Amino acid sequence: MKAIFIAYNQAYYDEIAAMLNEKGVKGFTEWNEIKGHGSETGEPHYGTHAWPTLNSAILTFVDDDKANPILDMLKERDQKTPELGLRAFSWPIERMI
Repeated sequence: MKAIFIAYNQAYYDEIAAMLNEKGVKGFTEWNEIKGHGSETGEPHYGTHAWPTLNSAILTFVDDDKANPILDMLKERDQKTPELGLRAFSWPIERMI
């Protein structure tokens, strides 16, 4: 089992939801209207007058064999419009109850 954390510009929501659905991911937790700044080339997403955009985030847990295909789809999407900002991270889960 792997956890996948996805932080993304709110404009991506429908596409990311469709990607997860396509891969059979049913369960996830979503945070709306989060603020942040990319660590490399990303612009701030602060929801202010100067930086009006905001991000959202999703945390989901998937079988090991689903993680890399999901991450690959997200990377491909990010490469099409990198200025919007999309990052995803995965890590192994040792135990679930």
